[in-house]
Amino acid sequence: MTLVYMKKALIVGIDNYSGASLTGCVNDANAMANVLETNGDGSPNFSIKLITSPTNTVDKSSLREAITHLFDGYCDMALFYFSGHGLIKSTGGYIVTTDFKQYDEGISMDEILSLANQSDVRDKIIILDCCHSGAFGTPATFGTNAAYLLEGLSVLTASRDSESAIEINGSGVFTSLAIEALKGGAADLRGHITPGSLYSYIDQALGPWDQRPIFKTNVSRFTSLRTVQPPVESATLRKITAYFTSPDMEYPLDPSYEFTEEDVAIKENVEIFKNLQKFVGVGLVVPVGEEHMYFAAMNSKSCKLTALGHQYWRLVKEKKI
Repeated sequence: MTLVYMKKALIVGIDNYSGASLTGCVNDANAMANVLETNGDGSPNFSIKLITSPTNTVDKSSLREAITHLFDGYCDMALFYFSGHGLIKSTGGYIVTTDFKQYDEGISMDEILSLANQSDVRDKIIILDCCHSGAFGTPATFGTNAAYLLEGLSVLTASRDSESAIEINGSGVFTSLAIEALKGGAADLRGHITPGSLYSYIDQALGPWDQRPIFKTNVSRFTSLRTVQPPVESATLRKITAYFTSPDMEYPLDPSYEFTEEDVAIKENVEIFKNLQKFVGVGLVVPVGEEHMYFAAMNSKSCKLTALGHQYWRLVKEKKI
């Protein structure tokens, strides 16, 4: 059976700039391609086109052609990732290509923005790990700091337009965090990783004195960049509305729910208690009047949904899980 990919990604990493070499961009591009190619269960995710220098030619003409082809036609998602030198001038931001020269350093971020905005692809994702990448999405010709993203476009950059992007130990700090996030660090309880959760993970990891990632988006809903094994199986998660018939109720407990109490333990209650403890582990449920669920059961207390639990209760009730 032929696989039909509805998501495609152009991944670019450039190290060998004449007189201005970098050391981690090719490594970052390879790592990004590897993690995006499949989901956590090994199923196909993005169809990848990987361009790295010195392996490939990454001059302005060939890269412009590749970016144009990325946003041609229709698919569910097109993702552009770039790791290399970035530049900002009075005319805006640029990603620098290997054939750079004064007054012709590379491809304008405004040009890439225009290609993405005009694309018929449903969701467009731009991820830039380069200096001054925060300039993307704010065309210099408009003379303001406002972002001009048409619907369906999300942009995640390593730094503000005035900042450098840092490399440590042969990898960009931003991309290292992005890889951790895509491997599962930014996953929700269903195992989905979205552009928003990816940004949130990186944002929380970088302190106020570090380079600051920038997130710009114009979407009506987030779609998944990658899925991983969820911490709680969907079939188990859906039982939340069976245990809590309303989001504000407290679920009563007693010693029959604790398997260590052999004389009073009830098998059905023990199984329910195991699931409730899973919900506690991911922040959906808390015991009432006790610090731990064990004591809530032994002392015939109860448990209740957290604010996050309310949210997932609603998603299950609306059959979105």
